[in-house]
Amino acid sequence: MSIETTPATPDPNWERFVADLTTDPVDKPAGPVLQKTADVPVNRPDLLGDMPLTPEWARTSTGWRARAAVGKVNSVRAFRRWVRRQNTEHGHTAQVFRGMRRTFLWIQGTEGVQIATARREVQQAQADYKTAKWGHDKRLVPGKEKDRRRAEMEKAFAGSVTAMTKYKSARKDARVRRGARGTLAAAAVAVPEGAGIYLAGGTGGLIATGAALAAFALIGRRTMGGELYEDRDAKFGDTHTLTDTMLTHVYQNARVIGTDDTLTLLTPCTLTADGQAWEVVFDLPSGIPTKKALTAKDAVAGALGVAVQQLNQGRGDREGRIRLRVSLHLPFTGAPARGPLLDVESINLWQAIPMGINLRGQAVSTEWVERSGLFGGEPGAGKSAAANDLLLAASLDPTVPLYLCDGKAGADITPFEQIATMYDTDGDPERLLEILEHIWTVEIPQRRALAKEHGSRKLTAEMAAKDARVNLAVLLVDEWSSYGAAADRKVREEMERLLRLIVQQGRALGIITLCATQKPDADSVPSGIRDILSIRWAMRCLTPQASDTILGQGYAAAGHNAQDILKSQRGVGIYMDGEGAEPELTRGYYYDDDEVALILERAYELRAKAWTLPAGSLPLAERLRGLGDAQADILAALLDAFDVRSDADGAPAEWLPGAVLIEYLTASGMDVSADALGRLVVRTDEDKVKRAWEGSRVFGYPRSRVIATVRDRFELGE
Repeated sequence: MSIETTPATPDPNWERFVADLTTDPVDKPAGPVLQKTADVPVNRPDLLGDMPLTPEWARTSTGWRARAAVGKVNSVRAFRRWVRRQNTEHGHTAQVFRGMRRTFLWIQGTEGVQIATARREVQQAQADYKTAKWGHDKRLVPGKEKDRRRAEMEKAFAGSVTAMTKYKSARKDARVRRGARGTLAAAAVAVPEGAGIYLAGGTGGLIATGAALAAFALIGRRTMGGELYEDRDAKFGDTHTLTDTMLTHVYQNARVIGTDDTLTLLTPCTLTADGQAWEVVFDLPSGIPTKKALTAKDAVAGALGVAVQQLNQGRGDREGRIRLRVSLHLPFTGAPARGPLLDVESINLWQAIPMGINLRGQAVSTEWVERSGLFGGEPGAGKSAAANDLLLAASLDPTVPLYLCDGKAGADITPFEQIATMYDTDGDPERLLEILEHIWTVEIPQRRALAKEHGSRKLTAEMAAKDARVNLAVLLVDEWSSYGAAADRKVREEMERLLRLIVQQGRALGIITLCATQKPDADSVPSGIRDILSIRWAMRCLTPQASDTILGQGYAAAGHNAQDILKSQRGVGIYMDGEGAEPELTRGYYYDDDEVALILERAYELRAKAWTLPAGSLPLAERLRGLGDAQADILAALLDAFDVRSDADGAPAEWLPGAVLIEYLTASGMDVSADALGRLVVRTDEDKVKRAWEGSRVFGYPRSRVIATVRDRFELGE
């Protein structure tokens, strides 16, 4: 074995490297430097990575306020625990009396045993002397026997004198030693007491008395059974403070690790910036898999003294590593955050869109390009609100056609009818089949041909930036089981076949499929389709099996069980963003009916300006202008003229004089003569009859004749 030493001639670059750690960096590339905040000076670069693992926010005013709030709670709870402790053998009064008793026993020492032994020896010697003397005092004893007994008596007497001398010496030695120890103990109390009174009067005396009592309490800290008071059995639910010792003890009690094992902390137990939770990253002992800790979620929560919903364990970046978050209170039980779609004018669906807020208060955004999703949960769990996060974002992208189908015939997609390309709100399987056939026979072939035109197998955002024909599309199928139950076998099999093909082939061609269900089971979404839906969001479920139906087999056993979500946590679910993503608890953004109406009103305006509204949603005049025909533009202006002359109820005028129409066309920049107008809008003899107008009778045109002309020439109707 060799010992590493510092070389006599150091590395010439070492001085420069060390100097970088103690001087301000000048024109250096960005490294692991903590950013400056409003009330914290710039930190110097930590090139060696050995600065304390203390978050930057903890040294800001916000961090101090958060820690102070938690510290206040912990102080109150610590005082209450101290009060409850006083009636036990660990109380400070009991400790003081034990300390006094132990001090007295120390002063008394072990000399008492020596005195007792010497006393016993004196008593035995005196008894031996009395026995020998009684035997010697007998008169009828021969001469030699008399001499022997006299010798024994004298010997016993000498032993008695020796024992008595030893006894007196032991007593004297005990008095000296006890006096010395007593003097030392008394001096330890009296000298500080006298000095305190002399220097500070009564206050000094009280301080000295307190110090003496604290010393006695320290001496008596250990009970008669040898136990010491410690706070290792305190639970996080009682203290709101997570410590390294507590963390190891928790996982030992949960039987995740052995009683002799310890956790290896990679970061300290730290309060989060918002003061709502404690977080730590640690490694399990060697040989213990991550799954063992994840499956022991209930036991870990019990050992911490918190609800299961307050505990979040996530996989680290390698096996055996855990990212732990323990919330101070039940998360996601307050008012939902304001939806970000309320503050944007439009959305580009080719980019990530906001879906919700995770436990850390961070926005969860998802790229839906080449993705498909499955949202599920029991009724009232917030599934429809979660689906709205995608649908509302898609509606704000005017290039995205929407295909919406609601098998439960509810009102969730009714507000989207005006902007949806095709929809079904009646739960009609024939209508769903029609929509699926349209996507498979019209949308997908057009998109495949467009991709080939660009020399690619799929549509991308780069293509969309260059070619306006390239766009995304969204297909929502809500409650597949309701469609399947209402359809006969052939229709059901055909719907399943088309949906599977659309999910498989449509994702590369820009078709985003979202399936939603209230009853997650094999009948809700066929397993052949469910397995290829990449994004999963499991709202509250009634059973672990239902949770696994959404997330995938085994996730509930691994600690991701949507059954643990409380009913009060509406809109909260376990969100898994694509293949291989670690599930995390996420609360979707919630938009009430008024906010949905506001967003869809903006979406309608965007699509109207972009000429992407469905044909049935545009006013007849706008549809005419979209044809790019001169006569259609004239007819559109005529319809506008009738709208301008609407009555008090807002209904357009039924008849207008020809002169008024010519004047409106001229004001609109159209040079149309009366003869040209007559040739364009053909009237019957009855229509040519003069009518009263502003005190005179004039010729005019009924609006019905203009509508008939539009229908005859362009096959359009209101």
